[in-house]
Amino acid sequence: MNVDGHVYTGLPLKQTEGSVPGKRFGSCMANLGLQNYKLKDVFTWHLLKTIAMGQALSLMICGTAVSCQYLAEAGVETPMFQSFLNYALLFITYTSYLCCRKGDDNIYQILKTKWWKYLLMGLTDVQANYAVVKAYQYTTLTSIQLLDCFVIPVLMVLSWFLLKTRYRPVHFVAVSVCLVGVGAMVGADLIAGRDQGSTTNVLLGDGLVLLSAALYALSNVGQEYTVKNHSRVEFLGMMGLFGTIISGIQLVVLETSAVGAIKWDTNIMVLFVGYALCMYALYSVMPTVVRLTSATVVNLSLLTADLFSLFCGLFLFHYTFSGLYILSFVVITLGFIMFNAVPTYNLIPHADSREAGLDEPVAALTEQNHDATSKCLLPLAEKDSESTVASVAILPPV
Repeated sequence: MNVDGHVYTGLPLKQTEGSVPGKRFGSCMANLGLQNYKLKDVFTWHLLKTIAMGQALSLMICGTAVSCQYLAEAGVETPMFQSFLNYALLFITYTSYLCCRKGDDNIYQILKTKWWKYLLMGLTDVQANYAVVKAYQYTTLTSIQLLDCFVIPVLMVLSWFLLKTRYRPVHFVAVSVCLVGVGAMVGADLIAGRDQGSTTNVLLGDGLVLLSAALYALSNVGQEYTVKNHSRVEFLGMMGLFGTIISGIQLVVLETSAVGAIKWDTNIMVLFVGYALCMYALYSVMPTVVRLTSATVVNLSLLTADLFSLFCGLFLFHYTFSGLYILSFVVITLGFIMFNAVPTYNLIPHADSREAGLDEPVAALTEQNHDATSKCLLPLAEKDSESTVASVAILPPV
């Protein structure tokens, strides 16, 4: 919702005029921003749709994980080649579409003014993908699952300074709840003896995971700004162009011999195709979800991806089941609902509408219940604007 230039996302706040906080519990809930919420105000159609879209993204990541597991069992380790296939599909579809556009939206005009920004975004995304896959050669699965969560606090910090996103205490509590759920999942892995991976150089492996998380956070911030202020097609087209070039160069330098050593058969080709299609679907759908919510919300949703992979592993790879997996899923989902129960808001300019079909849902969300909530949101916006007026330098257009 839009109040004096402040864009609010999440469920609408209830008016608090005339309300009296309860005792300690009431005061605590008021500080968190949950004082006047009822279940019917939390479990809205928008929240259910957000959960469904987030879990769909997790299932796509699960598909890539299962494909990678089968490829690894077949002795195929070509992470850059697999990334190249995804970027090539993006290039064939979205970059080609940009080439057919006319006017200021065509690829020539975009490259003329913003080529170096998309080059940096493509480089960041390619290296993030490569670093996390490379980490499996040096450290354990447990370390990767835990350290990969580093992307969320980094993303929140970057969003605060670059996108001017403002959080309430309940959002930090919600993120902590989600991380507790991840801890339960890792504990289940340890109990089941699934602490797989290498320990040849744990320090290097853990460093690669942290580097990957930081790069993912930076890439996601750039994605959120681009899809909300320009267009989804522009973002994917530029990622397809620069991702294909960068991953292609690294493929030639690092994996020529590995790709040449692959013993191609029908199963291997099906696995590569399955991986590429899952990644392509993930990249195609994720900007839409980010546009309707935020990069932080999407990454909280993706915490369940490892759980979906584990559930698949129970049947495909005969993993040992643990009740902690169910507990982990419930806790992560609870944290996700808490995060979305109270809106965040962004000090960002109005989006430059490039795709009317995608902008309409955003407009509907930002205008929903405007009259009913503007009175309670306006004091919050004015209070924050006083402290941030000196630093509201908007991220330059990507």
